[in-house]
Amino acid sequence: MTPEIKYELSGCGVLAVTIARPDKKNALTNEMYGALADAIARANDDDEIRVLLIQADGDTFSAGNDVSEFAAQSTGDGPKEPNVVRFLQGLANARKPLVAAVQGKAVGVGTTMLLHCDYVLLSEEAQLITPFVNLALVPEAASSYLLPLRIGHARAFEMFALGEAVPASAAVAWGIANKVVPNAELRAEAHLVAEKIAAKPIGSLTAMKRLMRDAEKLIAQMDCERSIFVERLASAEAKEAFAAFAQKRQADFTRIVRQKM
Repeated sequence: MTPEIKYELSGCGVLAVTIARPDKKNALTNEMYGALADAIARANDDDEIRVLLIQADGDTFSAGNDVSEFAAQSTGDGPKEPNVVRFLQGLANARKPLVAAVQGKAVGVGTTMLLHCDYVLLSEEAQLITPFVNLALVPEAASSYLLPLRIGHARAFEMFALGEAVPASAAVAWGIANKVVPNAELRAEAHLVAEKIAAKPIGSLTAMKRLMRDAEKLIAQMDCERSIFVERLASAEAKEAFAAFAQKRQADFTRIVRQKM
């Protein structure tokens, strides 16, 4: 348990999971990933939980993985058992419907986790950002498979390679999210949608979700991504990217000798 992930189960069977680290733009730490993974496992096993709702405090949904932990991993000082693996596999294996309410920026895993959600609401000012290449890394959460499948190769390549923000209206038009609502109405609308879904026959919902997703394929893609991700973390390019981030300067990759692919 961590105070930076909060849980609230409503009487109608909606488990609201709130990312609560607004002072750090809800950047996710190893401990927070563990708490999120625990929430998904709890939803899978608890008959009282019919829908899992993911939301966040503050003006940012999530700044993604805490970059300081990325930097530590690049030098071999990361956790021996990273909880992010358990969280991502939990998303792939989630049996109950997942609803997400996204305000402000959703960066990295803040965006890729949405590809595993069944209903996504965005605030009017929401922005989806996938800066993996900018950090000399590769996509994760099976997004290298799911995003092109969802929005096509050209748009997915643009999102990954350039790392530029995709506004809420485009995210809905492309099929990443369901609906845009005013920020003041986001959380209430998300709870209303979650409650509507929770009122449906849960056996039918879970069977439908299982038919719509190939969990084995997703986990296999995650494993492949993870292997390359770990290699990239140890690369000279990644070290330059994290150093530039810490020093608040533009990264310069031009002087780094290209490594064998």
